[in-house]
Amino acid sequence: MAQIRSKPFGVTKQGANVTEYILSNPGGLTVSVLDYGCIIKNIIVPAKNGPVDVVLGHDTMADYEDDFTSSGSTCCGAFVGRYANRIENATFSVGGKTYQLEANNGPNHLHGCFSRKLYRVKAFGDTLLMEAESPDGEDGFPGNLKLAVRYTLTEDNTFRMDYRVSSDADTIVNLTNHSYFNLAGHDAGSIENQTLVLKAEQFSPVIDSASIPTGEHAPVQGTPMDFTSEKAIGAEIEADFEQLKLTGGYDHNFILDKAVEGSIELMAVASCKESGITMEAFTDLPCVQFYAGNFIAPVTGKNGVFYDKRNGFCLESQYVPNAINQEGEEKPILEAGDTYDTTTVYKFIF
Repeated sequence: MAQIRSKPFGVTKQGANVTEYILSNPGGLTVSVLDYGCIIKNIIVPAKNGPVDVVLGHDTMADYEDDFTSSGSTCCGAFVGRYANRIENATFSVGGKTYQLEANNGPNHLHGCFSRKLYRVKAFGDTLLMEAESPDGEDGFPGNLKLAVRYTLTEDNTFRMDYRVSSDADTIVNLTNHSYFNLAGHDAGSIENQTLVLKAEQFSPVIDSASIPTGEHAPVQGTPMDFTSEKAIGAEIEADFEQLKLTGGYDHNFILDKAVEGSIELMAVASCKESGITMEAFTDLPCVQFYAGNFIAPVTGKNGVFYDKRNGFCLESQYVPNAINQEGEEKPILEAGDTYDTTTVYKFIF
């Protein structure tokens, strides 16, 4: 069973103490988590040539706060919500009412404020339970929410993330984790030679550089969006293809090929030949946003390392972006008194 220890990490600008929790299993896999934003700060894999930290991050609380409050925020490693990805024109209707959200991504709403909350933590066995509240009207959303995030590290090198949310009013919820992976190491530079498989035969084209989907589910076959078989991330990222030009590379929603709706199934496999590390990712959600780090602004990361464009990739399990405003899409509506439960899993093979 994994062991959990803790140590002080820093202090927020508001004077709150932040704690780092370190989960380690008998095989040597280590995951470090902050009670600020439920941030995954480190995932250290005991690879064949020595330990490799496979996620981007920061060394200080000040660096995380500066990152998360900047216009080019990466949300690096954080738990994201109330609504991951974009809501067009920062507005939606539910329960017969229309709500105006904070427009924090041009005219649109993106991700929300859960990455900037401080969570209460209970550590037991191989699991961290982190809890917080989101009051009615936060970011413009209706309903008082109770949040529970559970992180579990198992002996088979699986890191599991379970999210559970309840509300006292009809609302919408779409939660994800925003870790940036580099399977060669957070300090290794470009991820373009690392390979990826996505269990998705369709993707969501976007209207323009604002990345709002058109509503179409387009086939990946015959396009650079096809990752149904193993392919280097950078193999076609600069292709003469309108969708890649609009977003500066891969930053698209992929509709997963689900055998059973709502079941936890494989969504992606990423590998790095140099480190010998493979990561399998599973989810019960219908989609995944594959982002190749096209807009990582030059920033100093862990150990003074300089992070830049395409130095990490994200696999964000989710619903279709802007689904609440799109006809025909599955709606991530949480009705009053109901519970939203979802699971995403990363398994490391080395």
